Amino acid sequence: MALPGSLNRYLLLMAQEHLEFRLPEIKSLLSLFGGQFINSQETYGKSPFWILNIPSEDIARNLMKRTVCAKSIFELWGHGKSPEELYTSLKSYPVEKMVPFLHSDSTYKIKIHTFNKTLTQEEKVKRIDALEFLPFEGKVNLKKPQHVFSILEDYGLDPNCIPENPHNIYFGRWIADGQRELIESYSVKKRHFIGNTSMDAGLSFIMTNHAKVKENDLVFDPFVGTGGLLIASAHFGAYVCGTDIDYNTVHGLGKASRKNQKWRGPDENIKANLRQYGLEKFYLDVLVSDAAKPSWRKGAYFDAIITDPPYGIRESTRRSGSQKEIPKGIEKCPESHVPVSLSYHLSDMFFDLLNFAAETLVLGGRLVYWLPVYTPEYTEEMVPWHPCLRLVSNCEQKLSSHTARRLITMEKVKEFENRDEYSHLLSDHFLPYQGHNSFREKYFSGVTKRIAKEEKCSHE
Repeated sequence: MALPGSLNRYLLLMAQEHLEFRLPEIKSLLSLFGGQFINSQETYGKSPFWILNIPSEDIARNLMKRTVCAKSIFELWGHGKSPEELYTSLKSYPVEKMVPFLHSDSTYKIKIHTFNKTLTQEEKVKRIDALEFLPFEGKVNLKKPQHVFSILEDYGLDPNCIPENPHNIYFGRWIADGQRELIESYSVKKRHFIGNTSMDAGLSFIMTNHAKVKENDLVFDPFVGTGGLLIASAHFGAYVCGTDIDYNTVHGLGKASRKNQKWRGPDENIKANLRQYGLEKFYLDVLVSDAAKPSWRKGAYFDAIITDPPYGIRESTRRSGSQKEIPKGIEKCPESHVPVSLSYHLSDMFFDLLNFAAETLVLGGRLVYWLPVYTPEYTEEMVPWHPCLRLVSNCEQKLSSHTARRLITMEKVKEFENRDEYSHLLSDHFLPYQGHNSFREKYFSGVTKRIAKEEKCSHE
């Protein structure tokens, strides 16, 4: 069915990875730039083609300056399920909207993009020639055209069952490309300072976009590690800071995580990472601090808190404690002033994180963090909740056949008042997640079972 002519209708060509993260990213970025998410389809699912109504071309361009989930955006001139429907749709598109890009003084070219099928050059030329009814008056320039137009054909998602004819055909004027190149240019493989849990560059930028980080924002990471999330935020012009309980990581000391390197070098630290990308001016500082005992004075400081807490798999979950908190049966040392290292249950960690975010985020600020879950036991009721924070999105990334982590985005909608009152309200709500305090054991239980099964098969 052909779409009727409509103002400000755009086609997004999406990347086919991190599928669950795409919609929250686009919604967050449109909201950041003053646009409202209005879709023309009931659901996008796994499709790479999304039709959106966006208020203006400026907002569309701003969107593409930020997104890593979208490849390109086009001003949609026509759409159909067959060539005939496409041509009918194009003929109904307002001529006055076409003319500025087709006049005699302009240069242009037409490209063909197919999803899940490869066309011959002859087939491509045939499709371009069929558009001769459009009022093109300019000259073709294949190298540096002023305007680029695209025919995009969708042959479905099944590479083992490719139809003869496309499910949908689109035609539009190319507006801009997304920021997919950031994934390669900021790759952890090229980074000066890395750790065992350094965040993938693509996911770092997705988290930053979910948090609606913008120029001159103040962004904080309470489990900063090697600072991958600070780098993504600084790239978009935010001032960044963080804390971590690990002294060696904060100061860039100790054993290196890079292959064939025993110890970290003299300038392997978070500040050097930002310097590597020309972002040092956005670096405020990182401190050795315990997330369980925040060292901040009361007040709203941060525009966004973006973090990847430890799950107890590659990095231990621990907090500092006093001599009084040493478990029974372990010898105490009254003379020592060094804090005792205690285990930090995941449910307590997220309880503290949400309270901290509610207290220190500005109104409208966002908290974005990873929540590890044991898939067979997971329910939506387990997602931590706070009366000052609204859940914006909840996206899954699988870690194994039985475990996953969920990217949780929350927005502060109410001023923080009384910590004791909130602690009482939250205590019962966090009970469903307490089963995940043994997430490490549950994560490795699947590995142990798989190894045992493989050994059994080898003996047989």
